[in-house]
Amino acid sequence: GLSDVKAYTNVELTGEFRGKPVTIYAWQITGRFGNLTVDMIQPAEGQANAYTDFLSKHRDGIFSVVHRVENQAALSEEISRMKAAGVGVLQRVTMPSNGATVTYFDTEPGGKFALGLTLGTADTRATRGGPAVTHFGWVVEDAKPVSAYWERLGFPAFPIQHATPREDGHYRGEPLLLPFEVGFQRHAQFRYEWIAPPPNPPNIYADFLNKRRSEGIQHVGVLVDDLPASIARFEKLGYRVHQSGAWGEVGKPGSGMYAYMDTDSAGGVSVELVRSW
Repeated sequence: GLSDVKAYTNVELTGEFRGKPVTIYAWQITGRFGNLTVDMIQPAEGQANAYTDFLSKHRDGIFSVVHRVENQAALSEEISRMKAAGVGVLQRVTMPSNGATVTYFDTEPGGKFALGLTLGTADTRATRGGPAVTHFGWVVEDAKPVSAYWERLGFPAFPIQHATPREDGHYRGEPLLLPFEVGFQRHAQFRYEWIAPPPNPPNIYADFLNKRRSEGIQHVGVLVDDLPASIARFEKLGYRVHQSGAWGEVGKPGSGMYAYMDTDSAGGVSVELVRSW
């Protein structure tokens, strides 16, 4: 569903990394995925910057979720507020693709991703005929300290709930009875979903922790009208359902079904197709 794709080869991203000037040589591809703007960055090897640090620790994946602020005064105020809370600026770079400057905060160690800010008016329109992204999904070993970390920085806590196993769950085509802990954090335009899975029975959340060697964003949730048809479109592209399940009484208000597609081979993140009633 990525649209408006533009490629920029051999670009220079200039700015600061941990307070020191930096020039990052990279390939960059931008696009629209539903109501998101996506920047894919492939930094050159051998450079010290936040992108290469992320790759060395986690391999491919989502490094940052970047929110927009309306003006420079609001950005400066947020930088000062975060600094007072003990969080500094990790990296600040100007993107040659559109001239925008992105400020990344050093939140990844405690918060499991780098929070980013950029100037401009938020563009929340969905791409015509494209998907609507509903949430980001993190996988963590223990959600409570992560919730406490974000609450300390002034963001909503996410109370932990216990998800009980269901008979209609599947993992790689086999029945799955999976109890896990989950917390929901609601702010800005998206919902953040934080999942703490058990190592057994085998499940995609534990797979993510094992493969990536650390915690982070495991999936992007996409709302669909027809789940079987959407799955079929992904299967035509060579991707398969790795895990599926449901909640509530399927077909009635407040219920839903979902399927995780194995798109992590193309960028380190799964797409969760969600059908809700």
